[in-house]
Amino acid sequence: MDTNIDQGLVVSTTEEIGSLIRLVRQEQGINQQVAAGMFGSGNRFISDAENGKKTLQAQKLLDLLGMVGLEVVIRRKRTGA
Repeated sequence: MDTNIDQGLVVSTTEEIGSLIRLVRQEQGINQQVAAGMFGSGNRFISDAENGKKTLQAQKLLDLLGMVGLEVVIRRKRTGA
């Protein structure tokens, strides 16, 4: 996966989202324990999110993305024509 986040990325799995969360968190010099404290959750949620757990609550995942400085953009899927 190309990790030029500032240009925008297309992701299709929870694992890809988790990898991006981990990357940005590490770029900020924040460990999982500190991230959990900032987010008001346990380390387990941060770990589950970064590992792409498929059953996380969508709103909590969106909130975590926002906390680390990422946003979700929805658009029509591009076709390879």
